[in-house]
Amino acid sequence: MKNYSITLDENSTTYNIDIIDKNDKNIYELYFEKDYLYILTPLSLDNSSFMKILYPKKSYLLKVDKIHHHIIINLILLTLINLIIALLFSLYSLNPLRKSLLMLQEFMRDIIHDLNTPISSIMINLKMISKRSEEIEMIEQSVKMLASLHKNLDSYTSSPILLKERVSLKEIIINQSNFFISIYDYLDWNIAIEDNIEIDSNYSAMERIIYNLLNNACKYNKTDGFIKIILNQKELIIINDSYGIKNPHKIFDRFYKESDRGLGIGLHIVSKLAEELNIDINLKVEDKVVKITLLLNEVTFK
Repeated sequence: MKNYSITLDENSTTYNIDIIDKNDKNIYELYFEKDYLYILTPLSLDNSSFMKILYPKKSYLLKVDKIHHHIIINLILLTLINLIIALLFSLYSLNPLRKSLLMLQEFMRDIIHDLNTPISSIMINLKMISKRSEEIEMIEQSVKMLASLHKNLDSYTSSPILLKERVSLKEIIINQSNFFISIYDYLDWNIAIEDNIEIDSNYSAMERIIYNLLNNACKYNKTDGFIKIILNQKELIIINDSYGIKNPHKIFDRFYKESDRGLGIGLHIVSKLAEELNIDINLKVEDKVVKITLLLNEVTFK
């Protein structure tokens, strides 16, 4: 057997050449040996022999590693370029949306400001009417609900500083319960309140929280349903019947609604205000009965 060393490509890569006897291996197919890669080619002048062209395995692995390295660098560069393009495109695309949101927020502030005067005027004039009637009572209730919606929008669009004070939860619960009982008198109401429970909180914020919780409990209740309110030193619990909640983990999310009714901000405002007042909220839904618990341990005066 003779050994030859010749150059086969323009980059001067050296291959080893052997002339071997013809065997049953396929020509032009790549084979691996311990230290070499090789292929077999026929010799045109000698049908009984093959030319075996060998390439060092070490050189092959180095080239493969170099190609892999080059591919990885290119992929990283392409990924970075794509990320930069995506970021620039996102900023460009979101800019009109950001402007629209700012305009919408400003528009809502203007509406809230403009609503304040007529609502206050209607409430004052209703109180001045000496002759009371069922129609007047209904108008007054409707105006109060409109005023509460106004306060919700105000809470949503602004972030006022909540000054702490001694707050009587019994007073807020009784006032809000009486308001909703007059509207939802067909529901079975059960109220159990311990006396002399005061918390270190903000009166207006707690009023918003309890109003929104009771409003939600009434609005999504059954026609023959119930509402139960329990207040003690440790917690305020509101339990109500319902038609079921599809996604309990989402009900405190902004704009989340399970029906076409409402704006989807009431319970989000509850969550937002409770967090600012250091009050934890627990939600439990079992057999279509909804139980919301406000934990008062951190804010109750002992």
